[in-house]
Amino acid sequence: MVTALIERAVTRNAAAVSALYVDSVVAPLLPDMRANTVLDDVVRRALDETLSQGALGSRLFEMRLWSLDGTVLYAQNAALIGRRFPITDDLGQAFAGRIVGNYDRFDKLDESSDGPAGPILEIYNPLLQPWSGEVVGVIEFYEHANDLEATLHAALLRSWLAVTAVICLFFASLSLLVFKGSRTIDRQAVDLKARVSELTTLLDQNRALHRRVQHAAQQATALNESYLRRLGADLHDGPAQFIALATMRLDSDLVLAADADPVKREEEVRLIRTRLAEALDEIRAICRGLVLPQIESSNLNQVVRHAVDEYEMRTGAKVRCDILGADALASLSQRICAYRFVQEALNNGYRHCRGAAQRVVSEISSHKVSITVEDSGPGFDPGRVPRESIGIAGIRERIESLGGTFLLDTSPRGTKLKMVLELEEPSGK
Repeated sequence: MVTALIERAVTRNAAAVSALYVDSVVAPLLPDMRANTVLDDVVRRALDETLSQGALGSRLFEMRLWSLDGTVLYAQNAALIGRRFPITDDLGQAFAGRIVGNYDRFDKLDESSDGPAGPILEIYNPLLQPWSGEVVGVIEFYEHANDLEATLHAALLRSWLAVTAVICLFFASLSLLVFKGSRTIDRQAVDLKARVSELTTLLDQNRALHRRVQHAAQQATALNESYLRRLGADLHDGPAQFIALATMRLDSDLVLAADADPVKREEEVRLIRTRLAEALDEIRAICRGLVLPQIESSNLNQVVRHAVDEYEMRTGAKVRCDILGADALASLSQRICAYRFVQEALNNGYRHCRGAAQRVVSEISSHKVSITVEDSGPGFDPGRVPRESIGIAGIRERIESLGGTFLLDTSPRGTKLKMVLELEEPSGK
């Protein structure tokens, strides 16, 4: 395709130059072609001499002069003069006013004509009337094209070199692009593999957390029932007994009989009041354990301090409390969890070692809270804790239900309980 385009372009340019040259030499020798359609001997001899001498004679192989009806008016082969031939496509284009050039093609009009020995340029040049520009005839001539052949070969060589260079550059660019793309794909494949591995790990962790939350929810239900049973037992064994005793004394004769001794009646009423006051004190003590003081309006550090103060006020024991790090936002459920953890851990320490060297350490850092409660008591064996006990189990389930971590370390040198929670911003309150 490229070769054909180059050949047509070079042939067209060479034909135009040659046609202009021949036209400038031959046209002045011709008579008025509109008035004379036959050339006389003088014109023919002038043409013969002109076409056989000088630069034109060395370059020209053959020339023919055509009239508009297809008659050969002049030819170097005298046998063709006066003969009429069918108008070819190239001749028809020349009659229409266009210069036609063909490389290495020779049209034989009869078998007596011999073809050229080398490459040749065929040109059809229309003859124009000077004052009107009308086509009055066509000069068909054949020019030796050795120089044109060399020019074509050089142009083709340059074109192929250019095409080869472009193709090499294209393939080099494509290879570089493919290389970079391959490296990118390999890198993305490694990243994708790492992300898939990370996602698999996260999914495993998510499933483990889901199982823990499920288990914590089940345990929370069971612990809630245990709390309710313990609360019922505390109410039954404490306030209910005092109230029942007071009710029985209210039904006695010392209170109801009209003739009862006033002194004894007053003593009996005083005892009833005492029992009712003791029942009220028991109920208040139970309520203090259920109601969280100022929990909704306190921050995390204040919650820990409230739990320690409440414990010291109730038991009279002294606790070393260290609050480390600035306070951070925490949800209500996390603040409740922290309060219950400190409360239950201190109560367990008081029951088992009477609060021996108890210490509470609260530390907040990087959106994480860590609270430790420790004592110097004799410790205990976690394996011997009854299944129905809800102290340690309740703490663990409450913390793990919020996605936190609970740690227990006990030995004859003391006991340490620790909770760790990832802090989350409060919503609502």
